[in-house]
Amino acid sequence: MLIPPILSAPLHMIPIPLIERICRLMFGRISKAHPGLFERLDEHRDKRFAFLPTDLPLAFVVVPGREEISVLRKPVEIEADAVTEAPLFLLLGLMEGRCDADALFFSRDLSVTGDMEAMLAMRNALDASNIDLQKDLAKLAGPLAPIARRVIGEIRDRALKDQNRPAGEAAAWN
Repeated sequence: MLIPPILSAPLHMIPIPLIERICRLMFGRISKAHPGLFERLDEHRDKRFAFLPTDLPLAFVVVPGREEISVLRKPVEIEADAVTEAPLFLLLGLMEGRCDADALFFSRDLSVTGDMEAMLAMRNALDASNIDLQKDLAKLAGPLAPIARRVIGEIRDRALKDQNRPAGEAAAWN
C-alpha cells in the first residue's frame, strides 16, 4: 500500500525538527525495547543507513552505533553508506521481519544501493530483533496504549495485506 499523496502532502509543510523529534522518540522507544538490536552489525555499527520511502517526501538516516536518526526533506543529496528505497509500509514491514526482503528486491519493489554487506548485516539484525511496532510504539501513548495498539495493528495489517494484492489491482481505502 502506498501512502496517498493527500495524506503525505502535509509533510511538505511540517517543520523537519518536529518530524525529527517524533522519529527520535519512536527510535528511542524501539532501541529501549530491543537493547541488543544493533549488536549484530559489528563493524557496520557506525555506518550511515538511509531509508527512503518512495511515497513520502522524507528521508531517514540512521547511525546505529550512536543510536541516531536524522530526517531530511526530499529531494536532497544523502550521504550514506547504504540506501534502501521502498514504500513506507514495506520498509516498516521489513523492520518487523514481516516481509521477504529477497522477494521484494527481485520483484523491484525494494531498491538497495551502496554497501551491500552493511545492509545485509542490518537486515540480519532486524530479523533477529523481533520488533513489533504495534506493541513497541503503542506504549508511547500512555493510558491510550490499548487504543493506539489496535489502530497501529489495523493499519499495519491492512497495509501488508495490500502488498500481497496482484500487480495492477488498486488498494481500497474504504
